[in-house]
Amino acid sequence: MPDDIDLNALFAEMDAAADRAEAAMNGKFSEFYRGLRKLSPEEIDGITPDTTDQKEYERLIGLVQAATQQNLAQAQLITRVKALGDVAVRIAKKVPSFAALL
Repeated sequence: MPDDIDLNALFAEMDAAADRAEAAMNGKFSEFYRGLRKLSPEEIDGITPDTTDQKEYERLIGLVQAATQQNLAQAQLITRVKALGDVAVRIAKKVPSFAALL
């Protein structure tokens, strides 16, 4: 029911997401993050014929945000991108700064 929604919790969640995005935009992996955000839906959807691309793209964005928050080393980020699987790696390779490392 719409009346059961805790608007304060929803707004707090939205603020936290905005804070993570801002940190990633300005953090040590900002080049990767900005490159991923510049990808068009057509570029992402062109990776595989099914619908997993957008989900993997969002997981990749979340991973870069988390790597920024956790102050991971670049090698740790690359290892985690590879652990997400082939689709995530193929999306990451669309970003030249990522592609050079994968």
